Amino acid sequence: VFSKIFSHEALESYLPKIQLVIKDTLRAWSSNPECINVYHEAQKLTFRMAIRVLLGFRIPDEELGRLFEVYQQFVENVFSLPVDLPFSGYRRGIRARETLQKGLEKAIQEKLQNTQGKDYADALDILIESGKEHGKELTMQELKDGTLELIFAAYATTASASTSLIMQLLKHPRVLEKLREELRSKGILHNGCICEGSLRLDNISSLHYLDCVIKEVLRLFTPISGGYRTVLQTFELDGFQIPKGWSVMYSIRDTHDTAPVFKDVDVFDPERFEQGRSEDKDGRFHYLPFGGGVRTCLGKHLAKLFLKTLAIELASTSRFELATRTFPKITLVPVIHPVDGLKVKFFGLDSNQNEILAGTDAMLGATV
Repeated sequence: VFSKIFSHEALESYLPKIQLVIKDTLRAWSSNPECINVYHEAQKLTFRMAIRVLLGFRIPDEELGRLFEVYQQFVENVFSLPVDLPFSGYRRGIRARETLQKGLEKAIQEKLQNTQGKDYADALDILIESGKEHGKELTMQELKDGTLELIFAAYATTASASTSLIMQLLKHPRVLEKLREELRSKGILHNGCICEGSLRLDNISSLHYLDCVIKEVLRLFTPISGGYRTVLQTFELDGFQIPKGWSVMYSIRDTHDTAPVFKDVDVFDPERFEQGRSEDKDGRFHYLPFGGGVRTCLGKHLAKLFLKTLAIELASTSRFELATRTFPKITLVPVIHPVDGLKVKFFGLDSNQNEILAGTDAMLGATV
């Protein structure tokens, strides 16, 4: 039922809306006279993307802000001890979930009653129709659970990867320059502006260097540490017998750090994924930022599309610089992110600055 939400046709319909949400967000960041906390703002961005694009909810901005605060309280207490005492994290998480589900039920009911003025099928529309095709009319509780699952899946990990992407573009301006050169060569970027109608799924798929950049961000800064599986039949690993029915955990980060196919594992090097090297092609499970096997992440193509669209907008329409003397340290929990959230100052670009940026890119592009 969920798989249709992430089909090629669905992603094509989401893309203009994703681009619009990202454009509005970058415009707001650039108009802020102060530096921003990228990780916190990226969480707001991915939450807004899930609510506006995936679910198609027409929630006013003020109410959306309150819902975001409640959602953060829910997420912060997901991994608390299951002790139901007053003022415990578990109790706070339960209350936040109840408040969230009330808000989601109201939004779902309004959405089901008001179907006019829609210009695309969002994920919730597809989920409802897919359920009907499989002979299952989803109940309100199932719809609430499904929407909460979609928000949860799109939220923390995508915000983490977005923050890592911005940090690496700051650390490696040459990568940013090469991205701009590729955008110009494909007719997407002209005179410092994105050409109207150029951001289509097939165009984005043709951007091979951009794909390499996103792959390298996810290799070096995989948002989550690993995943869980249940053993379906007893097997042996390095002389140890693992019984059927046991729960096992695999580590994504340790796999990326120790996989023999990757050279200089600590170096941010997008070129390692280009055709000449293709370091991710040797073996099935050396590179697995979205997990592996039949339980690989359903939303991986949507996540990559979001990150690629963000990178295109950053390379095309934004100027930004680190607001601290040094880059922050990285913490791995609950998902990987800078300890200070990454303080960055964004600047708006007027037409003159776009022309200067385009001219600078042209000169740099000749030497890339």
